[in-house]
Amino acid sequence: MTRTSPSRVTLGALAAVVGFLAFVEFTSGVLQGYYTPMLTDIARHLGIHDADVNWLEGAQLMLSALVVPAFAKLGDMIGHKRMLLVSTALTGAAAFVLPFTDSFVVFLIGWALMGFYVVWLPLEIALIWSRSRSMAGRSVITARAAGMLVAALESGAILGALAGGALIDLLPLWLVLLIPALLIVVCFLVVLFGVTESPELTGGRLDTVGIVLISLALIAFTGGLSLLRLPGGVTSFWSWGVVVLGILLVIPFVLWELRHDDPVIDVRMFRSPALGPVFLTAGLFGVSVLGAQAPLSTFARTDPAVNGYGLGTTGFATSLIIGIYLIAMITGALLFPLIARLTAPRVTLMGASVLVGVGFLLFLPFHDSYLQVIVNMIVVGLGSGALVAALPAAAASAAPSTQTSVATGLTNSVKTVGGAIASCVFGIALLNGVVAGGAEGTAGSFSGYLTVWIVCGLTALAAAVLLAFVPKRAFTDRVAEDAPVV
Repeated sequence: MTRTSPSRVTLGALAAVVGFLAFVEFTSGVLQGYYTPMLTDIARHLGIHDADVNWLEGAQLMLSALVVPAFAKLGDMIGHKRMLLVSTALTGAAAFVLPFTDSFVVFLIGWALMGFYVVWLPLEIALIWSRSRSMAGRSVITARAAGMLVAALESGAILGALAGGALIDLLPLWLVLLIPALLIVVCFLVVLFGVTESPELTGGRLDTVGIVLISLALIAFTGGLSLLRLPGGVTSFWSWGVVVLGILLVIPFVLWELRHDDPVIDVRMFRSPALGPVFLTAGLFGVSVLGAQAPLSTFARTDPAVNGYGLGTTGFATSLIIGIYLIAMITGALLFPLIARLTAPRVTLMGASVLVGVGFLLFLPFHDSYLQVIVNMIVVGLGSGALVAALPAAAASAAPSTQTSVATGLTNSVKTVGGAIASCVFGIALLNGVVAGGAEGTAGSFSGYLTVWIVCGLTALAAAVLLAFVPKRAFTDRVAEDAPVV
């Protein structure tokens, strides 16, 4: 049979498999970029320390880790579009809480529940993989579609960051917080009327015991991390005990899943020579792409005249840094399938991880000027964009056909766990030796920011080393069709 060139097949197929999903990711991007320039303003509004902003991030990451396994499995079982609708409705309901409260606890709950949006991209990649099953060059189509979705996501994040940074300097906070909630309503309608359901559904019964077991493990683990961040938590036996309990609770979950005919997570995927390193890379990547967001924003907003470090930027100037970083992410996401085709997906993933690592380590000597920070963020952004697009696409191409959504969801779940761990570590680091004289004692410590940059750089380089052990032909059509999990 004559093979159509990957570029022609992809150009002809992308419109069919991406469609309105791009708007969903655009909305997701707005949510991810919009709030970042105003985190310091939110902290002042709620009366909390800059380091406590990480509580918001950590709580959302904890809920994200809980919901992705269940929603991903339900997507494979009953429909990816259906679960997109459910998660969008829940995200929108939570977003309407934020504008109308000044209570930290209520705001924290609403912020955490907005974490349902993290299931959107895994569900979309699984939907694309399902709808492209009969097309030639399926892995190439999925990779390019993922790049387009991430480009839409980061475009939304750019617009969100620029709009959020500009509006927070002009409008009252409650009105600024209301805008993304209204956008989510539009997104729900787009999914309802514009997105076509997956043609392949696995059916079956949901493994509720498995969901309960993994939820208990994640709650204990992430809850323990939260306890560590309380005053005296690092030296508390109980805090560490809850963390260890969370880790130990993974054992009965694994034993149950190995015996179950239709597990919520096929844990054998972690033994796959292609999937195992991808999941670990996702976790290490989560440290920087999720855990470092708040510290980077608060570092830029910190006044160097008072604290001796930082850039002292306004909300809009901070959003410009974020916008340039996100443009770099778009570039990395769109270049990934091209570079992967010229070299290999595995090599491209390794190169992307190295870029992230080098970019963060550049902060150690270069952090004193606006230009230096922008250059560092461009390097980080190029690698991060490629990884955001590539990891779920790689998981989809290497996973069994009945676990596509679960595999793509696992890249997000493991990434979220990595981000939750980093959020805890970074929050503690920023509180260690805080500057008492700045902004009523609300500025984080410089040694804490050094810790953030070092940890992010080294974990990204470790991911590059892990990917070296992936089979050379992984994530290509030659090995993608229903590859068995060993």
